[in-house]
Amino acid sequence: MTLDRTVAPVIHDAVDFDFKLPPINTVDLSNGLKMHWIDAGVQELVQVDWVFPGGLWYEGKTSVAQTTAALLKNGTGSRSAAAISDALEFYGAELKTSASSEFATISLYALSKHLPALLPVVYELITDSVFPEEELDIYKKNAIQKLSVNLRNCDFVANRLIDQALYGYENPYGRFTRKEDIESLNRQDLLGFYKSAYNPARMRIFVAGRVTGQVIKQISDCFGGIAISPAEPVSRSYDIVPSADQKQHVSNDPNGVQGAIRIGRLFPNRRHPDFAPMVVLNTLFGGYFGSRLMSNIREEKGYTYGIYSSLTPERNGGTLTVHTETGREVVEEAIKEIYHEMDVLRNEPADEEELLLVKNYLLGGMLADLDGPFSILRRWRTLILNDFTEAHFYNNINVYKNITAAELQALACKYLDPKDFHEIVVI
Repeated sequence: MTLDRTVAPVIHDAVDFDFKLPPINTVDLSNGLKMHWIDAGVQELVQVDWVFPGGLWYEGKTSVAQTTAALLKNGTGSRSAAAISDALEFYGAELKTSASSEFATISLYALSKHLPALLPVVYELITDSVFPEEELDIYKKNAIQKLSVNLRNCDFVANRLIDQALYGYENPYGRFTRKEDIESLNRQDLLGFYKSAYNPARMRIFVAGRVTGQVIKQISDCFGGIAISPAEPVSRSYDIVPSADQKQHVSNDPNGVQGAIRIGRLFPNRRHPDFAPMVVLNTLFGGYFGSRLMSNIREEKGYTYGIYSSLTPERNGGTLTVHTETGREVVEEAIKEIYHEMDVLRNEPADEEELLLVKNYLLGGMLADLDGPFSILRRWRTLILNDFTEAHFYNNINVYKNITAAELQALACKYLDPKDFHEIVVI
């Protein structure tokens, strides 16, 4: 068959595609730990994640969660930080440790044939990290220096202040790290948090890539042998206390030529029925390059290089926030236009062509997420860690495909009222 290059190919809208989330497998290890895995790779490469309830929500002292995660691979009872680094480098592997608001994660990326040599290293991190005093001292000096540099950045300061304004400083989501917090950290703080948060009884294992039966056996043999003692569920509760002052203008640099703007409000998390519809409205408002905020404030007015709005769902809260930086002389004009775009969405329904573009953008991104084992695993991990089933995924797809302009306008009336937002400006 001869290809006729004079005829353009047919363009299909993403809303017309059928979405299928590849299934995930779950096995119980011999000690009762759960391992979730996806075999969807063509290369002999695997990603293994060990996830713990060890995020900021669970720390009793500011900065302990992130410091513990950062120093987790800096020494065990039998391996120094250099020995751990050398082992990873020798096998061409990458090991990442991190702590988010809720979870602490250890992620290993490696060729499957090297797992027998690498899994024991991770096993030691989970069961026998020692947090050497000299490593902590180096970390503290570097962290204080980095914080000092970041505090000169109006963007960094604005991010801290908007979270504090929305949640209150006593809430982990609104708390930020100060120099004295870093200085006060000691090795016992890390060991105590490590023992509690990284308890293997609370661990979940996620695996993706070219996951063969041999890979499953290797991980099962290594981590199924960890002695598990019963652990009570970790439960923490904090009040949300928004600032009474809804508008805060802060001078961070008297000679600064740029202002960071954050306009945000509290918003329900993924469990709320309005969350999925709000994903569509937020995309229209400021969630992609063709959004209302970008078209007006960047393209038409030229006030900024970029502006966007984002939903940040947490297990125990959530926010909707507009982020941008502008020249200090146009800060007030930019804020005025942000509120104007809120008013337009509340008073005028989106036209069908624009709404179709937004839906195709959202759904096209989800199609990309379903292409490749690691991105599929990320989506499944979000579902599992939030106690959702795949029905939640398909419900979201249905919302994205079928939501109407009238429904979005009603949602805007409910959640885009300027009087409900906190405003932070840092110059």
